[in-house]
Amino acid sequence: MNYKDHVAELNGTIPTTPEIFTKPATTLIGPCDPIVLPKAAPKAVDGEVELTIVLNRECKDVDAASAMDYVLGYTLANDVTCRDIQAGILQWGYCKGFDTFCPLGPALVSPKALPDPHLLELKTVLDGQVQQDGNTKNMIFSVPHIIEYVSRGTTLPKGTVILTGTPAGIGHSFDPPRYLHDGAILRLGISGGIGTLTNPVIEAK
Repeated sequence: MNYKDHVAELNGTIPTTPEIFTKPATTLIGPCDPIVLPKAAPKAVDGEVELTIVLNRECKDVDAASAMDYVLGYTLANDVTCRDIQAGILQWGYCKGFDTFCPLGPALVSPKALPDPHLLELKTVLDGQVQQDGNTKNMIFSVPHIIEYVSRGTTLPKGTVILTGTPAGIGHSFDPPRYLHDGAILRLGISGGIGTLTNPVIEAK
């Protein structure tokens, strides 16, 4: 968790270090591709809008002061999550790692065009209803801090994609919850020229 308001809505405590997990390459899809609700857990699937970093070259043990030199650009990702599975495990890779669970796009904006990634508006709209409406100024850990932390002792290849967390307003936090369902349309947006990422939702066949 990397947004103060998201921590608050879950009645959590502010973390002292970033919380890290991996998503396999099979999660990646593009704009307009369908998010597939997995047969293993189709009933409590949720979306999360996240500013996303793409690295321009291989790196390891990067310090925060030089971290921005490794940024190719910024885009948007949807960190799709099975909430019912997440509730029963400590490691989040499984509940966030199903096929199609990382829509990415639609644009990659260079640091020259977007010099400060910490002043961006983020929004999630499910079936025409706004769920998330946040700003990257509320991130707990900055982009340089995240790159520094993730690269400690670990070689990050060129093209590595790093998601930076989501603001308050996840579907799970509503009463009743607003989960993804067959036929849903999910639209995520970030300012700064990154644009809107739209994906339909379908059941697994």
